[in-house]
Amino acid sequence: MSIDERIAAARTRTFKTVFPGETNHYDTLFGGVALLWMDEVAFMAATRFARKKVVTVSSDKVNFKTPIPVGSLVELDAQIGKVGRTSIEVIIDVYIEDMFSDKRQLALTGSFVLVAVDERKNKVEVL
Repeated sequence: MSIDERIAAARTRTFKTVFPGETNHYDTLFGGVALLWMDEVAFMAATRFARKKVVTVSSDKVNFKTPIPVGSLVELDAQIGKVGRTSIEVIIDVYIEDMFSDKRQLALTGSFVLVAVDERKNKVEVL
């Protein structure tokens, strides 16, 4: 499989529902919960690309564009950005969907970098 085919096959989308226990006193999703969800989907996409053990080494440029209210459906869309010798950049877009209409809006974006590791947690080549 070519690298472009691997990148396309690694695209990962997942959905979550925002429940009251995940919100702040404004009834919007805690930023930390959003980052957790983004890290999880980045891990899934990077693993699907590399088919090796991967760990997160950084997150960058997480931009919160709009609050995510309680009761929303949330889609996390992770795509492989850059592929290095041992690292994989994953770009994530997070969308809000109103549960009872077709209204959909980009809520936040960010990028995470993960590296492939061996059993001793040493970096290994991604490809």
